Formats: sequence, structure tokens, C-alpha cells
Amino acid sequence: MFIGVDLGGTNIRAGLIENGVITSVNKALLTEKESVQKTLSQLISIIEPLMQPGVRGIGIGVPSVVDVENGIVFDVVNIPSWKKIELKKILETEFKIPVRINNDVNCFALGEHIYGEAKDYSSFVALALGTGLGAGIITNNTLYCGNNCGAGEIGLLSYLDKNFEFYASSSFFESGFSTSAFKAHEEALIGNAKALQIWAEYGHHLGNVLKAVAYTYDPEAIVLGGSISKAYNFFETSMNQSMADFIYPETLKKLKIIRSKTANIALLGAAALLNNV
Repeated sequence: MFIGVDLGGTNIRAGLIENGVITSVNKALLTEKESVQKTLSQLISIIEPLMQPGVRGIGIGVPSVVDVENGIVFDVVNIPSWKKIELKKILETEFKIPVRINNDVNCFALGEHIYGEAKDYSSFVALALGTGLGAGIITNNTLYCGNNCGAGEIGLLSYLDKNFEFYASSSFFESGFSTSAFKAHEEALIGNAKALQIWAEYGHHLGNVLKAVAYTYDPEAIVLGGSISKAYNFFETSMNQSMADFIYPETLKKLKIIRSKTANIALLGAAALLNNV
């Protein structure tokens, strides 16, 4: 058994995993983000109830760059107090079992590769569409992290007057239309014309993101996950139209666009960091 943890800027989720199946999940809103000690205490309080005899390790996905070998996280997104945290050392001292840490979207990609929709692909990019825009990269059946665990920061590439993340994450809805992706999805489901237009515009921008991914990595597939991907039916057409001018049409024909379907896939991926323990 292992424990997988997804530490986001808004929520903490932890799951007990046995033989690739999540048997129990704890979830809470992350509070007191200005205090290192209080956020660490909350993280420990989410993990603690899942601890039991037979748990062999804890895997954690964090929205930041990570010193993977030493388990140190730096400049965690949306947790301003977490500038440099020796998380592995802290949690191994607390729980007395091995801890492995990686970027949260890398955990999403690893989960999709082992348990999810990308099991049949040796090279793919997983995009998390939500509060931000991140990517996890699997190449030749191996998770590629880069030198600082910072590979896949597609969202930070310049695009139009800002960057890809602004136009392909929740910021697009909040800053551009004074709404949320969740609300826009609700409105689209009942046929609201303005909401449908918003999603069409979103799909156009996301299509440009996918082209950048395809030009950069030439993957077999791109897996779309995160909360925004639930509205896929409303941006699929404009996304594909935006990609139509891809300069290598044969490549585009072979590229598979896949939706993530497994609940809590990032928890499974985080636990998979411990597969060699």
C-alpha cells in the first residue's frame, strides 16, 4: 500500500492506494497559506488518517519545481509561504516511511501512463487545464522532468499579449469575461449563446497550445485533464479548427487527442513515484 497526495494551491487531496486502486480519499481546502507551519500541519493532518500497517511510502505532487533527489520544493504556486521547503525530510521524520516528491502535472502524466487513457502510448504529453496550465511529458515510456523538474511549463510561453496559461486556464474566463470556467460550462449546457461563444474562443487558444506541444515534442498523443477538460464538447470543434493550419498535416492526422477519464489520476501517479520502493 502507498499514499498518494496532490497538493494544490486550493485543495489538498490524499488517497490510500492498494494494487493500483484508491480505497480511501481525504480532501480539504488549503488554508493559512501565509504560514509554512500551518500549511505543513494541515498537510500532515490529511495524510495521518490514512496511515496504517502496510503503508510503504508516500508520493506527493506539488505545483512547483522540485529537487527530486532531495525532496526539496521551491516557490510553490499559490502558496506564497513555500519558498524552499525540505518536504521529504519533514514528512519522513513525521511518518518514518519513504517519501517521493515530484511536480503535480508530472504525477498526472505518470498516472495516465500507468493507469489511465495513455497506457498504450510510449510518448505523450498530458496537459492539465484548470487554475493554471501545466504539462507532464512521457517519452519512451519514461517521465521526463528536465534538469530542475521544470520541463513542461508550456503555459509560461509568451502568447499574444500575455502567455498560453492566461488564455488556456481559468484566467481566460475570470479576466476576460468576469465568470468562471465552471459557470461558463453550466451556461453552455443550457444553450446560452454567450457561453457557447466563450468556449469557442477558448478552443481557438487551446488549439494554439496543442500546436506548440506538437511542434516541440511530436508526441503520439496529448491527454487533456483538469477541471476545464470536462467542457470538452464545447471547445472541441474550435480547437480542431485552430489546429488545421499545422504545417505537417500527416503528423496531425496521427496525433491523438485524448480526454482523461480516471478519477483522482494524479493521486495514482503520485503513488507510482514509489514503484521501486
